[in-house]
Amino acid sequence: MTQVKSGDTVRIHYTGTLADGSTFDSSAGRDPLEFAVGSGQIIPGLDAAMPGMTVGDKKTVEVPADQAYGHPDPNAQQAVPRAEIPADIPLEVGTQLQVQTPQGQVMPVTVVELTEEQVVLDANHPLAGKDLTFAIELVEIA
Repeated sequence: MTQVKSGDTVRIHYTGTLADGSTFDSSAGRDPLEFAVGSGQIIPGLDAAMPGMTVGDKKTVEVPADQAYGHPDPNAQQAVPRAEIPADIPLEVGTQLQVQTPQGQVMPVTVVELTEEQVVLDANHPLAGKDLTFAIELVEIA
């Protein structure tokens, strides 16, 4: 059987879980995830698990935070005046917003602190600092 090698386009089904066993993402009920192995399209720890697999193979992959979404960057938090947030947007800790950078890029952020005067926004990926586990099944080598 053909084994996956770097540069191959593959399709996988996956379920991603956290250390407490809760699922944070899954392709169940959706089309398989398609990507080119070794291209940087997915997190490094999952990408590195692909070479050598054959169609139909299933495995569980433990991905440490530094091979997933990295560790939280304290510089990715920023306090902004509450008046800069439109009044019609309900705010509470945990609210996720889309903000535009000065360069015009849209970036997801999470409200992590609120006061009367300011809102602290965190641009770290929600899974930064977390070790992840993926149950994967190779569906196709394109």
